[in-house]
Amino acid sequence: MSTDTDAAQGLTWRHLGIMGAAALVLMITMGMRQTTGLYINPMMDTTHIAYASMSFALAIGQLMWGAAQPVFGAMAERYGAMRVLVIGAVLLSAGYALTPFAGSEWSVLVTFGVLTAAGAGAGSFAVLIGQVAQRVPAGKRSFASGFVNAGGSLGQFIFAPLTQLLITSFGWMSAMWTMAVAALATLPLARPLVRKAGDAAQTTAAGTAGALTLREQLRIASRDRSYWLLHAGFFTCGFHIAFLVTHLPGEVGLCSLPASVAAASLSIIGIANVAGSLTAGWAGGVMRMKWLLFIMYFSRAIAVLIYMAAPKSPMTFYVFAAVLGFTWLATVPPTAGLIGKLFGVRYLATLFGLATFTHQIGAFFGAYLGGLALAKFGDFTWMWYADAALAAAAAFINLPIREAKLKPVPVAA
Repeated sequence: MSTDTDAAQGLTWRHLGIMGAAALVLMITMGMRQTTGLYINPMMDTTHIAYASMSFALAIGQLMWGAAQPVFGAMAERYGAMRVLVIGAVLLSAGYALTPFAGSEWSVLVTFGVLTAAGAGAGSFAVLIGQVAQRVPAGKRSFASGFVNAGGSLGQFIFAPLTQLLITSFGWMSAMWTMAVAALATLPLARPLVRKAGDAAQTTAAGTAGALTLREQLRIASRDRSYWLLHAGFFTCGFHIAFLVTHLPGEVGLCSLPASVAAASLSIIGIANVAGSLTAGWAGGVMRMKWLLFIMYFSRAIAVLIYMAAPKSPMTFYVFAAVLGFTWLATVPPTAGLIGKLFGVRYLATLFGLATFTHQIGAFFGAYLGGLALAKFGDFTWMWYADAALAAAAAFINLPIREAKLKPVPVAA
């Protein structure tokens, strides 16, 4: 029998309900966030805003999505997740509802770049994984994080073809108004995340975090080299994902392929990452998480280089999407898991939210520099080289992270 009481505990129906609610909220918010690139070309045709300006608006959105997460994470830790998710749903819905009325670069930046991103950030990784990690047994946190993360990937699988269908059939404005209504569906899903009296026992952080204030915990984390190495790796992850989400439709267009190939590729990325997230959640419990991150990042570098050398056909994009999709957001469970190992889960929403902000600083550069590269060079070649180089660097950056070796759990006779 294991000597670790928490590890021996199973997941109850209440645990599964909390995990399911968080996964469904993330399915909606991430499904909407990860398909914003599909709107660029139709919006340009209507508003006549330049590609670089549209890229800048989405890049600001990437930055805002990241900046919102530590703020809303801290709010959720203090006031509860319900209030935060309500605020997020209203902001996300308002952003999508108002963007069709925006006719200038600045108005698009405010509605599509700021409002939608802030709203999605309130219902994203930091808040949801932070809340779930505090409610489930310690031995099940890695799996629970992977399960919630899979919800976001499923959202991309569902929303990519749905968004493209709505744009093609009814126009991008009607598609956005439909998304504004969909954002409000997160409100009833937030109910299971309301903290109850019985949850108090699950909120005790590992190590000494339970006795610390948030300010003290932030001071400790800021002096920990491993925490900053996680930030550095996550920066590259954000660059990679935002570049592809924003500019994959443009890359497909440059290859003289229809927009449906881009939508299908984004959808394949999503469904592949459902498997990848669940695998990462499981693997985080049986191998050291820093090695898991090394494998993921290094495989991305290899996949990008192979893509660059391959002929550009629909099948190339589909295979590329499936390979990248397996690690797409699967970096989230081990990154959150390592932060939990280092500092406990009491302030996980804030600490992981700050790492997500760094992730989105990388995302800003991935989205914005992609637009500048296209305007200056006419294609994304140099961006692909930069993406591969950063992914390889991120792989090795994770190796010096301080992580205890896994201890084998004795099996009862």
